[in-house]
Amino acid sequence: METKSRFIRVRCEDCGNEQVIFNRASTVVSCHICGATLAEPRGGKAFIKAEILEEIE
Repeated sequence: METKSRFIRVRCEDCGNEQVIFNRASTVVSCHICGATLAEPRGGKAFIKAEILEEIE
């Protein structure tokens, strides 16, 4: 059975920092540099507020 959970590389829209996050985050994920919100939990897949660059398998 294939899992639908993935790590994704995103780019912060405020400062341009690239960061790897989990697509089913259960807490708010903030940028390490500027503190902007990158992802918000939604009970399953997180709502990604940053630009998605790639899915890491």
